[in-house]
Amino acid sequence: MTADVGTAALDQVLAEVAATPRRWLITGAAGFIGSHLLETLLAAGQHVVTLDNFATGHQRNFDKVRAAVGEAAWARHVAITGDIADEATCRSACDGVDVVLHQAALGSVPRSLADPLTTHRANATGFLTMLVAARDAKVQRFVYAASSSTYGDSPTLPKVEDVIGRPLSPYAVTKYLDELYADVFGRSYGMPTIGLRYFNVFGPRQDPDGAYAAVIPRWIAAMLEGRECVINGDGETSRDFCFVRNVVQANLRAALTSDPQAIGRVYNVAVGQRTTLNDLHAALATAIEAREPGKKVPAPTRAPFRAGDVRHSLADISLARRLLGYEPTHTIAAGMAETVAAY
Repeated sequence: MTADVGTAALDQVLAEVAATPRRWLITGAAGFIGSHLLETLLAAGQHVVTLDNFATGHQRNFDKVRAAVGEAAWARHVAITGDIADEATCRSACDGVDVVLHQAALGSVPRSLADPLTTHRANATGFLTMLVAARDAKVQRFVYAASSSTYGDSPTLPKVEDVIGRPLSPYAVTKYLDELYADVFGRSYGMPTIGLRYFNVFGPRQDPDGAYAAVIPRWIAAMLEGRECVINGDGETSRDFCFVRNVVQANLRAALTSDPQAIGRVYNVAVGQRTTLNDLHAALATAIEAREPGKKVPAPTRAPFRAGDVRHSLADISLARRLLGYEPTHTIAAGMAETVAAY
């Protein structure tokens, strides 16, 4: 993989998007990933409906997208405030839509352990409600955010799509259930679905606040404020961190592929590189100290390993490369540079 190959892949799919006007629906569009999809589609001349209940999304993300794309592009955006578990809301949102990019969910393993019912309502009931509405509206493609948590306790590395273990949290159960429902809707109703198993996505606009904030924005915020970061366990836990622009490309490729062999599947979306938490902390500290001369990032503190967490995660992305044409544009190092600069 090279940056040039990835950039060419992204440029190609963006040209395909711009060539044919469509009506898109993005759920969870006021969130981190959803807002990047919204910005990309509006910049490419598309008409976009968004649906968000702002449980974890933010108006400030919409404001940033509006400032980035300009008023003419923003006028092609219709925002619906509502809940994906409400049938009438989902039917209204899907009306006249060609492609659904379903990003809405309640993330976080710890949150699901603390409150499994709320996680199930958003991630399972909400997902099924959206599937039914999209089926009835006869959408051309339903692309949804799956999760690497589905691999559970499988020790296999790298992770390949057809080898999974037992789920380790209620969150993982809901995301696996989504894959099962999507598969059944494809076989029972001929509904064209594609799932994308995200691996630890990061980038600008990711929320650093709250008890369930992802590790990279949380650590960046702590380092900028001179606070100690907390590493759970020995720090040798590893993840395949994936920059948000890679995820945008994967969604667009899944939405536009015409290969019948590519539809009805689930794909890993990652970079294929493993980084330990210890190495991540060191790299972020180096990046921040380089941007702010004189700042000294304090050493991390340690806490117990979190229940429900997977020890190691590394993706095999060969299936997405072969059937979707996906090629990452950003390694973790390149993505961190853009992310630190944004914060």
